[in-house]
Amino acid sequence: MYPNNTKGSGHMEDRWKSVDEDLRNIKITSTKNNELVTIGQYSQVLECIGVGTDAAVFKQRYEPSFAFKVYAEDKLSKLDAEFLVYQKLGKAEWFPVLFGRGHNYLVISYEEGMTLYDCLRTGTHIPYSVLKDVEEARDDCLRKGLNPRDIHLKNILLQNGKAKLLDVSEYIHPGNDYRWNYLKQGYEEYYDLIDGKRIPLWIIESVRLLYQQSADQSFDFQVFTKKLVNRFKSFLSVK
Repeated sequence: MYPNNTKGSGHMEDRWKSVDEDLRNIKITSTKNNELVTIGQYSQVLECIGVGTDAAVFKQRYEPSFAFKVYAEDKLSKLDAEFLVYQKLGKAEWFPVLFGRGHNYLVISYEEGMTLYDCLRTGTHIPYSVLKDVEEARDDCLRKGLNPRDIHLKNILLQNGKAKLLDVSEYIHPGNDYRWNYLKQGYEEYYDLIDGKRIPLWIIESVRLLYQQSADQSFDFQVFTKKLVNRFKSFLSVK
């Protein structure tokens, strides 16, 4: 039986079940230090469209409706968690639609759009409406007994001026990782300095690594951002 937000039918299931064996045969291997997974050989009928720290995402080359999130074997508990979260979410405009699951994968709707991470890399404008959408999505999650967390640049799509949130596997865990809080505050206070600029990958990754190092200690957002502005002053043209 499909969960509440599933648009599946027997016909829909037939369309993605045809690649079940191909998906089962994909070898996803997790790596140490929470780095990106590695991918073994996979079928030519599938195309890899994204790689994360627990799973990789594929779509069928001739069936664009579905995205398949294939997990590493030692991360299947996260697959179970994400499946449970989608069931609790029900029909929600800010998230992909869940169609079903297999042994090592979830089947969700394929969503067009650019992640906020890629928006920064390409200088694509991120409208403030995206922040409002994420706030509404978070409020909806809280009303449904979920704990929206792990919301960062790679987990938010810009889709026709609206936000679409990806990777909900941590929404059943307690605690606030403050990622969204800091991201929202950073946008409100500093985005005008970089709006429309192509941010080099080395700068984005430097910020990510610096944040990871700082987050393990007593974190002060204002001190952190001032440090970033000083470090990249020449790029930002800040005097």
